[in-house]
Amino acid sequence: MEIEASHDLITQTETRPSGILQAAKRVRMIFSVMASPNRIDILRILNSKGPLTYSELKSLAGFKSKKESGKFAYHLRKLLRQSLVALNKAERRYTITNLGKLVLSLARQIEERSIIESGKMYVRTSRHSIEEFNSNRITQSLVREANMPLEQAHKITEEVENKVYKFQTVYLTSSLIRETVNSILIEHGYEEFRSKLARLGLPGSDISDMFNNPIYSKNGVEGILSETSLAVFSENLLFNMLPKDITDMHLAGELNISNTGLWNLMPDTIFIDTRHIIENGLKFKGKYLNVSRINPVRTIDDITAILPVLVSVLSRETSREIILDNFISTIINKIQNNHEDIESVFCRAFISSSLSRSYSSSGFPVITFPISIDERPVIRPILNAYMKYLDQTPIPTIGLSLVGNGQDSVKENSDLIGNIVKHGGILSISKSFRSHTGLVKTQIDEKSSSVLSLQSLAINLPRLAYQSNKDEIYFRARLALMIKPAISALLVRKNSILEMIRREMLPILANITQMMQLSKMNLVINLTGIRESVYNILGHEFDGEEIIQKVLQTAVAVASDQGKHLGDDSIRIAMITDDSSTRLASLDSEKYGNMYHQAGDEMMIKSYSQGILINGRDLLSNTGPIIESSNSIDKLLNGGVSLNVDVSDLSDNELMDCIGKSQDLNFFRPVYKNKICISCGTKRSLVSEVCQKCGSTNFTI
Repeated sequence: MEIEASHDLITQTETRPSGILQAAKRVRMIFSVMASPNRIDILRILNSKGPLTYSELKSLAGFKSKKESGKFAYHLRKLLRQSLVALNKAERRYTITNLGKLVLSLARQIEERSIIESGKMYVRTSRHSIEEFNSNRITQSLVREANMPLEQAHKITEEVENKVYKFQTVYLTSSLIRETVNSILIEHGYEEFRSKLARLGLPGSDISDMFNNPIYSKNGVEGILSETSLAVFSENLLFNMLPKDITDMHLAGELNISNTGLWNLMPDTIFIDTRHIIENGLKFKGKYLNVSRINPVRTIDDITAILPVLVSVLSRETSREIILDNFISTIINKIQNNHEDIESVFCRAFISSSLSRSYSSSGFPVITFPISIDERPVIRPILNAYMKYLDQTPIPTIGLSLVGNGQDSVKENSDLIGNIVKHGGILSISKSFRSHTGLVKTQIDEKSSSVLSLQSLAINLPRLAYQSNKDEIYFRARLALMIKPAISALLVRKNSILEMIRREMLPILANITQMMQLSKMNLVINLTGIRESVYNILGHEFDGEEIIQKVLQTAVAVASDQGKHLGDDSIRIAMITDDSSTRLASLDSEKYGNMYHQAGDEMMIKSYSQGILINGRDLLSNTGPIIESSNSIDKLLNGGVSLNVDVSDLSDNELMDCIGKSQDLNFFRPVYKNKICISCGTKRSLVSEVCQKCGSTNFTI
């Protein structure tokens, strides 16, 4: 028994060391792999960009010449033998294994710790790693990012290096180094190089403030993420993309670029003829892989399935408004004459379409459904469906546009139209096809399938009037001069968006524009503050309407001539509502004063006029002249005009009467101002001081 026991003990002691030796040998082999920077680089590349083909991996690892092929194959073979890299034979692609990831992580920790222990300067990079300070990377950045000559870059790098080593800090960050480089560039007067090298972003305090600001927090984390990212793209537009003179005009308040974060990334408004999509579906190809595909509409239930998806993807590629032309009429033809189905189907479609929207600094893009007034049997079911949508939506982003000359049809449904207006609905009535702001689709071919519109640029007319010494002719001459840089800015934007479409960064618009000419865009220059310019500053109190007509004629003629000279006949002049009125009035107040008005105990900055605003009570008492004046301006402006009729202080009967009389206008949108309780989302009239539902005093209009 003793001999057997002794034999077992000997066997165990021989076996166990053998296993340990095998493991130790494996560890040594792995450490030998880690000893090569080339092999560590291959692991890093596969970890961040794999799976990769042999040629892709070889190129990214820096083995680009034929002479280096053998060297690369040797390193890759080493990694394969130690199971740090695996080959998918079916796809012929290489991936990093879990063991490879573990080794890579260990290599990074060893590298970072060795730098720390050495007492050398090291940098916390934006790639979430710690690296030894290497001044050569500063030189590389100056040459690559700022296009600085190499010799000049070496001199700047030397100054930066001397300054960095004087810092009393253990940790450097890549942002601190960049700030140091930029400060030295400014000291040498290299402003152009500094602007190219500047890091874009927000101060940490601004981001913290967003979490406490109800304007951003009302849309949750999405609103904060959107505002933060758009701030970066806004800076990039103004300081890296636009010509310097255009940026200076915007910052000085001579003109205004709205929605700068998205300005060069996507169009403001798109008119889409949806018949092709309904009949044939919409191909996303390899884009939006997590979104359900849109198939042709075959049944009633398909409507509520495709519309939310269509609205969702288009909201990612349009910043202001999406007009789904022929959607309702095409669907109705499929439903035929079952009016009960029309109401229930569109109610579900409207409500479901308010989900999965893309939020931007301008809010959610409005989705407008045009419907012909002549289709009298189906108007009431659609209006009922829309009313149910409004009952569940504090601030709607879906609108209806009633198009045509059917006054009897509007009169028959005036009760429903009045209720929709009082509930804050987005509803417009026009004789021809418009957006909800009054923007014209196109003057050339109103039957063209799809048209993109770029309109977020406004000229500050009061600024021109201040600078014209009350000389109306000089004022119009200055306006003519201002139109040229405005067109230049819009052409820069057009080329940028065409490039986005060409590269399929806007995949749905790229698909849709295959059905239209790729260059088919309306470039719209907006005029802000015309009434203040003519009546208040130039002093034309009695002949103001005549002067306004002259100003608009000048703007349209100059824009058309300059457009033809540049080979682009899509330049238009409009008076529509955007976010320029308050900003431009505020800047002019700082420069010229007298732009404040008393509101209770507070001094409020006045907003400039935009488009045409008509008081509903004035329209009831003085219909003829108001209609004639408004329509004459609308005919002059080839880009369109926002014509809002304020019916907030009218009774129900007066409201319906006002809408009836407004039908002589070419286009109008009745507006009823409500308060929305920020706490519970309940709608209240403007006179309400306290929410009757939750007792809150926090409202938004």
